[in-house]
Amino acid sequence: MKLLPCNSNPSLARDIANHLGLQLVDAEIKRFADMEVFVEIKENVRGEDIFVLQSTSFPANDNIMELLITIDALRRASAKRITAVIPYFGYARQDRKAAPRTPISAKLVANLITSAGADRVLTIDLHAGQIQGFFDIPLDNLYAAPVFVRDIKKDFDLKNLVVVSPDVGGLVRARAIASKIGAELAIVDKRRPRAGVSEVMNIIGEVDSKNCIIVDDMVDSGGTLCNAAEALLVKGAASVSAYITHGILSGKASERIANSKLKNLVITNSIEPSAATLSTKNIKIINIADLLGEAIRNISQEKSVSTLFD
Repeated sequence: MKLLPCNSNPSLARDIANHLGLQLVDAEIKRFADMEVFVEIKENVRGEDIFVLQSTSFPANDNIMELLITIDALRRASAKRITAVIPYFGYARQDRKAAPRTPISAKLVANLITSAGADRVLTIDLHAGQIQGFFDIPLDNLYAAPVFVRDIKKDFDLKNLVVVSPDVGGLVRARAIASKIGAELAIVDKRRPRAGVSEVMNIIGEVDSKNCIIVDDMVDSGGTLCNAAEALLVKGAASVSAYITHGILSGKASERIANSKLKNLVITNSIEPSAATLSTKNIKIINIADLLGEAIRNISQEKSVSTLFD
């Protein structure tokens, strides 16, 4: 078993390697003057079980190309098995034809990863479960819920909690966490007039005098999250926090979170946090290196991955 990091999330790769007691594979991943990606594996990987770590976050296209070219280099170097470890799977929001003459980009990216030579994929909290079916190779989709549940139990009074789904699509995720902590459930009824813009219409469920926890898979611009927090407080919520797996936090999202009514936002390090994210006082980052490390170990040893959530 060997772990090879690309450039999107080096700190997470080092933490996983430390958890597993491994040395990272010596590889050079750089750019030519015209920004073409060049990859050279500097050690023998023939017959090895290789895990390539790369979140396809911003810059998404560059990171996807790094991943594809690294997989191709490993395949041509005769690696026995190549697992693409993609903590955050970019293009996941384009998982269906939402309007006429639009692409299903998540399927295209899945095809590219398979064609490059990956034998399997390991990821966390896919935006939509059906994306697993886009791959013609095995895919293990981990869940951050157990990590979040431990943190919630440590930091909150469980007697006065409501878990909130920011939309109907996230209801299954919110219900899973609510059942683990014995909390009630609420839903934000929102409308999205255009991409990246949402309007809260109503709150379904009782949130008056409750500490609310919004649960979702990703936060990008932060607009939807901040609007939901304000709507919950208007309905009488005592406080609003959020537990969200992937902190994309594009543009001025960190500043928006800092100036919002959110008590705190908890995210994982599936995406390398920016300096702005790290300096925002009400953003907390949970390390998922142990979760990924144990999943990698189980895959390498042909053991069950689902036992990690028992």
